[in-house]
Amino acid sequence: MTTTEERILDAATDVLGGDPNAGMDAIATAAGVVRRTVYGYFPSRSDLVLALTRRAAGEIEVVLASVDDGGPADATWVAFLDRVWPLVRRYRVLVVLRRGPFGPDIHALLTPVDRTLAQLVERGQDAGQFGRHLPAAVLAQVAWSALFTIADHDLTLDGLDARAATTSSLLLLGVPADRASAILADAS
Repeated sequence: MTTTEERILDAATDVLGGDPNAGMDAIATAAGVVRRTVYGYFPSRSDLVLALTRRAAGEIEVVLASVDDGGPADATWVAFLDRVWPLVRRYRVLVVLRRGPFGPDIHALLTPVDRTLAQLVERGQDAGQFGRHLPAAVLAQVAWSALFTIADHDLTLDGLDARAATTSSLLLLGVPADRASAILADAS
């Protein structure tokens, strides 16, 4: 990936994060290039959004692989959320875009992340660390989606940060409150 392409994707992340309906002109301006340059790298807005999704998925997968040492699933989940929080905040616009016409393609690109998280949750369920109130794949999605919801609101509400998101996510996974507090204390 070229420096210009990276700059365009960075600008798209910022611009779309502020306005998910922003056009290519706004992205070009933010990137400091002309619109023709943006279209040279990304022939359509769809191509740009999907490239942004591929980049986000790749970054998230790297974080997950770096923290999963096969240890306790609940501690791995906490380590993952701690490391991935800045990415969740950065790419929260994908949640909004996932609800629109790009949804099926965004879902497809995030499938490897979803699958890995479901395996982690299933590992935690098998070890008695996570609840069995939902199937692992659904429970992983619920707990993972909560992060994006909290990240979307943390810009305007005091106290909503990585710790609040991690605590909420653990509780959604069925981790008792006292165990969630202990895991967070150990992670600090």
